Amino acid sequence: MAALSPRCPKLQHLLEKDPLLAPFEQDFERRYGIFHRTLKDIEENEGGLDKFTKSYQNFGVNRFVDGGLYCKEWAPGAEAVFLTGDFNNWNPFSHAYKKLDFGKWELFIPPGPDGFNPVPHGSKLKVVIRSKSGEILYRISPWARYVVREGTNVNYDWVHWEPPIPYRRRHSIPKKPKSLRIYESHVGIASPEGKIASYKNFTHNVLPKVKDLGYNCIQLMAIMEHAYYASFGYQITSFFAASSRYGPPDDLKELIDVAHSMGITVLLDVVHSHASKNSEDGLNKFDGTDSAFFHSGPRGTHVLWDSRLFNYANWEVLRFLLSNLRWWIEEYAFDGFRFDGISSMLYHHHGIGEGFSGDYNEYFGMHVDEEAVSYLMMANHMIHFLYPECVTIAEDVSGMPALCCPITEGGCGFDYRLAMAIPDKWIQIIKELKDEDWNMGNIVYTLTNRRYGEKCIAYAESHDQALVGDKTLAFRLMDAEMYTFMSILSPLTPIIDRGIQLHKMIRLITHTLGGEGYLNFMGNEFGHPEWLDFPRQGNNESYHYARRQFHLADDQHLRYRFLNAFDKDMNKLEEKFGWLASPPAYVSETHESNKVIAFERANLLFIFNFHPSKSYTDYRVGIETPGKYKIALDSDAPEYGGHNRLDHNTEFFTQQYSHNNRNNSILQPNLLSESDGQLQGHQHKYHMQVYIPSRVAMVLQNMDIQN
Repeated sequence: MAALSPRCPKLQHLLEKDPLLAPFEQDFERRYGIFHRTLKDIEENEGGLDKFTKSYQNFGVNRFVDGGLYCKEWAPGAEAVFLTGDFNNWNPFSHAYKKLDFGKWELFIPPGPDGFNPVPHGSKLKVVIRSKSGEILYRISPWARYVVREGTNVNYDWVHWEPPIPYRRRHSIPKKPKSLRIYESHVGIASPEGKIASYKNFTHNVLPKVKDLGYNCIQLMAIMEHAYYASFGYQITSFFAASSRYGPPDDLKELIDVAHSMGITVLLDVVHSHASKNSEDGLNKFDGTDSAFFHSGPRGTHVLWDSRLFNYANWEVLRFLLSNLRWWIEEYAFDGFRFDGISSMLYHHHGIGEGFSGDYNEYFGMHVDEEAVSYLMMANHMIHFLYPECVTIAEDVSGMPALCCPITEGGCGFDYRLAMAIPDKWIQIIKELKDEDWNMGNIVYTLTNRRYGEKCIAYAESHDQALVGDKTLAFRLMDAEMYTFMSILSPLTPIIDRGIQLHKMIRLITHTLGGEGYLNFMGNEFGHPEWLDFPRQGNNESYHYARRQFHLADDQHLRYRFLNAFDKDMNKLEEKFGWLASPPAYVSETHESNKVIAFERANLLFIFNFHPSKSYTDYRVGIETPGKYKIALDSDAPEYGGHNRLDHNTEFFTQQYSHNNRNNSILQPNLLSESDGQLQGHQHKYHMQVYIPSRVAMVLQNMDIQN
């Protein structure tokens, strides 16, 4: 009699939080059962999860205790396997692997005559596969740790990387931030110069900017080696190799080490949702078959991405991917991952042609790839069990429930999910609506529409919105005038003025209302102009758009510096008050005709006036916590390119006058009038007068509360 599947221990907690999930209880139990059985099998057959996920110590090419090399590969479709390279003068058949069970092959190469490594550091290698059809294939090991492409070569070469003096970390790893402020970064474009920038450049020139701007986390894209630069790092060829186009592995280790010295957490944009179709320098057809790491046939190919899809139920694929995560943590000291494209993993349809209306039936049933769901559960379990300080973020456009709930509750165990509807909403508003038609309720709904208990990373725009064919928010708002009127020596045109003011407001309301973390793509903090486009045939291999023009924000004669300064002070204010780590905001006002939004979070009062022309000199705003308030941040300040219409010496007080379901109202004292009632905690009478200029965001701080 077959054993009953283990029950999900805390599933009822999830169902109590969201009773609408009750009809899908068996789906959660089944997913958990797959995960639990796999974990049990790993414990029983592989000596535990810790050992299983360190398989990079055995697979590929590794130094043996006596100085020799131990080589191991999984090639179930191979008839024979050999190792060749500089070390044996490229004799393809002199070093044959021994066949083991379950499609594995091993080779031991004894130490050289001098007792040292028989394969010198920096020498080239290839795995030679004789397929069952007799074809001889030259391949790069899936576990290769360094690959390079020389000159005009199309394919990468596998280089044995074992430096005599390996890099040693100098700094301790910072604690996981309570408030996550992420600077999404691409090393290759992180320079104003039209070329591929380096790890060294990022370390010396970009990290200080990130620190100064108040971000406490960087998310590095396009690090896992990819043959096609213009893929933005999403067509991985070598999963264990840090991209050599930016420099050697030690330079990346130094980058992360220096970031840690600044208290900056470093996340890797990990791509386990698919792989490049390259075969000579990728995983595809490694052993001569179309399966091995991937599903065979149509199920193994993503028709839109033209890439291969992993078979997450395969034991060796599980070993490979989990060990890959472990490798980036252990070898490079990454502090966690943003998992790319998991909507493609979660469903057999990969999200193609699906609108995801929010109907719960879309997230359960035969169209869900429960093997992939189980893998994501296992990945999160492994990461958080072995590295409790690590952070995981899911990029899922579908909105699958419980993605960020604990595995014991039936969730996938992610810490955060990207709030992907927010940037789409801003683009839609700017493209389709006149300013006077902006819907305050719809903006607030989009920013606050997230599942209770599941944390979100909010962002106004990411790299997706900057890609060629699209536009950054700044360029959508100001377009061609950015080329001629961003100098303070030129007139402040209505278009530039509108763009600067709205750019600040959009970022601030997204930062404060949209989630439990915030993300900005590099350069967008100062309104980077133009789109992002990598060198390719379609643009004559130009690097003109594959760069970040940081000098624009440093030029004191350009208005970009105003946007940059606002971003810095916005982050510094969050660092002080921690609204991202606070409970969600209480929104007290969304006034459609006035275009005013007001809400409270982290003992701060946020007031936004999106009206294009109306300022309000006498506006009542509800507030719950009584006390004296002062302006903590004001988008209209001159240092942010504003019009300096607010007096920062003004003190605001509360009155016991209920408004918008709040027990108090906020007042500004006017000593010339005594027309209003008694103020909370004060002996004078004042006229209520909260001044809210048009296109201005203001943040009021309660001075009676210590922060």
